[in-house]
Amino acid sequence: MSRERQINIALVIVLLTVPLWAWIKDEPFTLTLCTRMAILALAGVGLNIALGLGGLVSFGHAVFFGLGGYTMGILASHAQTYSPLMESPFLIEGTKSMPIIWLIATAVSALVAFLIGALSLRTSGVYFIMITLAFGQMFYYFAISWPAYGGEDGLSIYVRNGFPGLNTLDPVQYMVLTYALLGIALWFFSRLANSSFGLTLNAARQSPGRVQAVGIRPFKVQLFAIVISAAITGLAGALFADLNRFVSPTMFSWQTSGEIMIFVILGGVGRLFGPVAGAALFVFLEHQLGGLSEFWHIYLGLILLGVVLFARGGIVGTLAESGLKRG
Repeated sequence: MSRERQINIALVIVLLTVPLWAWIKDEPFTLTLCTRMAILALAGVGLNIALGLGGLVSFGHAVFFGLGGYTMGILASHAQTYSPLMESPFLIEGTKSMPIIWLIATAVSALVAFLIGALSLRTSGVYFIMITLAFGQMFYYFAISWPAYGGEDGLSIYVRNGFPGLNTLDPVQYMVLTYALLGIALWFFSRLANSSFGLTLNAARQSPGRVQAVGIRPFKVQLFAIVISAAITGLAGALFADLNRFVSPTMFSWQTSGEIMIFVILGGVGRLFGPVAGAALFVFLEHQLGGLSEFWHIYLGLILLGVVLFARGGIVGTLAESGLKRG
């Protein structure tokens, strides 16, 4: 068994032990923190497909996170007020069913990603970063100027949406649901990375000229990667909005894009459990240091600086490589 796999198993044990302890001790707040971690890690898994496998430094993934959140908010708000989204030519009603909301959220995020990716991939390097950032800011200011759904004040949902057979208001059951979705996303990432598509995407990242020489267009491969990445991030946005029962334009902000990228970098770019380790560290620091100072991001920045300078493989990569060196 490889060193990295051992680390991944250890992470799984920790992530299962903490909520189990919280459940036994009747600590619902800790269960909520675990749920938050799983949702943020899910968003990181989405970005890791584009960044880790494709080498696409997207600074606008908050677009898809926000689209997932607002899809949930709009559908649920119309369901709770019994008002249709559209009366003609077809009657379109809101819904409080999580599976339906997830399906629509991922579809909307994927469609928008296709359009954004088709334009953004015509550039590269810093220009690609800036154009994805620009799209993020466009959606951010659009959400602020959208008074029908709260504008800059956001939109509140009174009751969490439902899932068949579960009481989603129970912190344990909602946490189990998010953990299950995170597990499916990690399994999908693993299969994708080892598939012919994943290998082609990795080759396009390293040497796009050689990929094109064998008759494969890197543009199509990278565009498909962005669409898949956005769909997973959109799902995470819908879950995050359901957790808080609130959506706001900050879900579209560049700070949100930066935080999702931080999860991936801290844990390890391209590593299977990299986003999980990064999100867990982020939530831990937010909880432990946030109560001491509102400027706790300074400590997060120092840790990120240390990872970038001295641990390029992130937490998971550094631990795996240190184990190999000792061996």
